[in-house]
Amino acid sequence: MDYGIVLALAGAAIAVTIPGISSALGIGYVGQASAGAMVEDPKNFGRFLVLLALPGTQGIYGFVIGFLIIQKIGIVAGSLVSLSVSQGLALLLAGVPIGISGLTAIWQGKVCTAGVGLTAKRPEESGKALVMAVFVEFYAVLGLLISIFILFGVQV
Repeated sequence: MDYGIVLALAGAAIAVTIPGISSALGIGYVGQASAGAMVEDPKNFGRFLVLLALPGTQGIYGFVIGFLIIQKIGIVAGSLVSLSVSQGLALLLAGVPIGISGLTAIWQGKVCTAGVGLTAKRPEESGKALVMAVFVEFYAVLGLLISIFILFGVQV
């Protein structure tokens, strides 16, 4: 068994699953609030849609890192490379920053949910709701960047 490959695959799994689950939770919060608010005024759907999409970006970031890891070890091309344990561990660690920072999707969902409430009562203020949600996004982007830097630093 190639333990380096197993470690790398664990990194890809961390990168994809934690942000994916967190994004689903965040989107769920916003979706519930949006559906409730549209009962009163369905014309705000477009504004709610932007807020609904934001917590999903962490899941996309995780998918990108997971894909880059499996591409680096040769799964995408159909021929696995041989990895040392230290190389596999390094690829596992490449998945950790986005895996952990991807948890921000939960809190971003909560901020976006509050933004739905703001937009429902004051549609002209929807831009402010979006700006508040983007502040949470910033930390997921930092995790994505660190994962990319680690990933590209691993020589296979």
